[in-house]
Amino acid sequence: MSDNNLYIKNKKAYFEYHILDKYTAGIKLLGTEIKSIREGKANINDAFCTFVDDMLYVRNLHIAEYSHGSFYNHEAKRDRTLLLQKKELKKLKTRTQEKGLTIIPLAMFISERGFAKLEIGLAQGKKAFDKRETMKERDVKVELDRVMKR
Repeated sequence: MSDNNLYIKNKKAYFEYHILDKYTAGIKLLGTEIKSIREGKANINDAFCTFVDDMLYVRNLHIAEYSHGSFYNHEAKRDRTLLLQKKELKKLKTRTQEKGLTIIPLAMFISERGFAKLEIGLAQGKKAFDKRETMKERDVKVELDRVMKR
């Protein structure tokens, strides 16, 4: 998989949450981690972001161990620092202190300069009826596509 085509998406995020705001953050990684990401061996489905002091961390981001790594290999699910501007961090921290708002990773990709980036979203959890409405809209769209192709 080439660097330009790498786009790892969190498919559950749009079903489980209403996305209010999106940000692109850099990730502080080790050498074997970026090599493993370039091979496409990362999973962001169970990941979430949290503040520790004034730093934003992503937790449960699974990056598989690098196949050619020796004893320098990384731990698969360690906490990783997200790199954002101070004003963005301050804004996110105040918004997450509101009731029901959280920060979740939406997608991971490699930038044009070769850096791993994480698209994060400020999200509010959906209720059960919202999820049913999303499934209903998806079914209607599939039905319309099917009719249009005939």
